[in-house]
Amino acid sequence: MLKVGIVGLPNVGKSSLFNALTSAGAPSENYPFCTVDPNVGTVEVPDTRLQRIHEATGSARIVPTVMQFVDIAGLVKGASEGEGLGNQFLANIREVDAIAHVLRCFDDSDVAHVAGSVDPLRDREIVDTELALADLETVERRLDKVTKKAKSGDKEAKAEEAALRAALEPLSEGKAIRLAEIAEEHRVTLQQFQLLTAKPVLYVANVGEEDLPEGRNAWTEQVERVLAEERDGEMVSVCSAIESELAELEVDERDEFLADLGLDERGLDRFIRGAYHLLGLITYFTTGEKESRAWTVRRGAKAPEAAGVIHSDFEKGFIRAETIGYEAFLGLGSMKECRDKGLIRSEGKEYVVKDGDILLFRFNV
Repeated sequence: MLKVGIVGLPNVGKSSLFNALTSAGAPSENYPFCTVDPNVGTVEVPDTRLQRIHEATGSARIVPTVMQFVDIAGLVKGASEGEGLGNQFLANIREVDAIAHVLRCFDDSDVAHVAGSVDPLRDREIVDTELALADLETVERRLDKVTKKAKSGDKEAKAEEAALRAALEPLSEGKAIRLAEIAEEHRVTLQQFQLLTAKPVLYVANVGEEDLPEGRNAWTEQVERVLAEERDGEMVSVCSAIESELAELEVDERDEFLADLGLDERGLDRFIRGAYHLLGLITYFTTGEKESRAWTVRRGAKAPEAAGVIHSDFEKGFIRAETIGYEAFLGLGSMKECRDKGLIRSEGKEYVVKDGDILLFRFNV
């Protein structure tokens, strides 16, 4: 299961966001290091297409695709040297596939800021610097071990040393690996080290209620401008205070509350979809009498790989995939009608699965 780690300085709204996401009731108090051990919650990826497929086919149930979110303890300056929860925090980040970096973009005198004032760009720099320093230590430590082996002529050691040296310079300058100009072959080699600054980042601007429905203010505009200049990740705006309230409501009450705020969906839905997109993922569907189900696969995956998400036997014995796009299916409303109209295609091993495909795999084991 794919994991997204929610990180940031203390008191920026990480745990409030996590609670709203998962309704898990993780502690969220106005003091640093409220979160000590990481809280973990599994969240459905919102997709209205699945409900419509379910209604059209009359399947017995629906099964959405999911992601896992991890609320990681707040970081402070000096974490790479053991300050705050230091190494424990950094170790937790290594285990996730992507990072959701929460930036405080609201002012509230009742909520203390660990740095004394609201400045999301400064906060971002603190976190990025600590992650880069932690990566630098990892790279230097590994270089010490591999250099001697590389001098002996070992080809794998030479390739590893070259990759580590390519990472050394940007990290020494405090630059994230994801933003550095590093050859693809070196990036592949570096994957084994789970470098923190190599992970994709989704920035989450935590704004105040007064900034809704647009979710914009002077701070978010600053962040957007810098991210565009540096070509670093994406940003979504969320008001964690409002999202916490929404999480307590029934669906009908929630929709009414959203309408009163001038919103057509929760900020959390945008956040989840943003994380999903950041990881380069798409959704395909299967449907039948028993269930309509959403499946996650990487963008660019071919049909056998998509089949393997369901079961390894499907990939090993893949024969073909019968498929129709969601929009074409919706126009007719049932798989039987699609078959009668000859709209269901038969695709082979080289077919690249598209977002929204409805698939039926034929296989033999």
